[in-house]
Amino acid sequence: MKQRTAMRCWIGYGILAVLLCFLILLNLNIGTVSLSPSEVFGILAGKTSANTAIIWEIRLPRLIAAVILGGALSVSGFLLQTFFSNPIAGPFVLGISSGAKLVVAMTMIGFLSRGWVMSSTSMILAAFVGSMISMGFILLISGKVKKMSLLIICGIMIGYICSAITDFAVTFADDSNIVNLHNWSMGSFSGVSWDNVGTMTVVTACCMALTILLSKPMDAFRLGEVYAQSMGVNVKLFRAQLILLSSVLSATVTAFAGPISFVGIAVPHLVKSLFHTSKPLFIIPASFLGGAVFCLFCDLLARTMFAPTELSIGSVTAVFGAPIVIWMMLHRDKKRQ
Repeated sequence: MKQRTAMRCWIGYGILAVLLCFLILLNLNIGTVSLSPSEVFGILAGKTSANTAIIWEIRLPRLIAAVILGGALSVSGFLLQTFFSNPIAGPFVLGISSGAKLVVAMTMIGFLSRGWVMSSTSMILAAFVGSMISMGFILLISGKVKKMSLLIICGIMIGYICSAITDFAVTFADDSNIVNLHNWSMGSFSGVSWDNVGTMTVVTACCMALTILLSKPMDAFRLGEVYAQSMGVNVKLFRAQLILLSSVLSATVTAFAGPISFVGIAVPHLVKSLFHTSKPLFIIPASFLGGAVFCLFCDLLARTMFAPTELSIGSVTAVFGAPIVIWMMLHRDKKRQ
């Protein structure tokens, strides 16, 4: 049984790795200016070309951001699903991404109106504060409602409130730079710099390392709090760690790409279906790879489907992610019957 599970996991990792490499190649080649694979490899190898800036300054940072942030968002969703023991929980559905978006937008407006430049670290800190505020409301509500469906509805309402306030702030802003925040508030990987890539890489790598270290207590926790305590897990500390890691990952995504919907719910479910296991040690890295593949695919469509007009990444992920969530809920309901 263990050998069969291990074989399935290696096959799953192989499929995700092949898809990731294929989509990386497509994202580098396809765009407003189409490039051949040989030209792309030449530019990456250091050869000078008229299209060097397109690869090094636009497509490559954006591609890396989609990989890192897509993976981070998927893992954040998996952590929330573990915390609430519900497959529908996710940073977007629970309003955590919207809370982060609100605080980042307000902070940006404050900075830009005074002519200040907002650093990558400041954006993550602002997003983290927003994430924690929303999470605080969710935890407060979770102690007063018994049905998980009510908690999800409350999270959606919190998300709507935060999004409405953000939209008001962005709409009535006078500064042209602030008005351009509208694209960010809809979700987009465009405009990512190498400085942003460096910051998000460090933060995400640290969070991923800590998340993998928690895989063993996570495995015990998914079998119930009583069982986890009997295995020596400090449940209160463990739950706090899950919340912090999920909030930091979600905040990092929102700070650089805005709110992106359904990735945190749909991808962990697809990965579990592919791997036929729920063991965190296997699912955590697989969720990261799956989130990277999903976001690369959606970003490619967002850039090229109606080029030169670019769609928001949140719109494309919703088109593909929402049906998966609906199918997941119907499938779960059938199992209960």
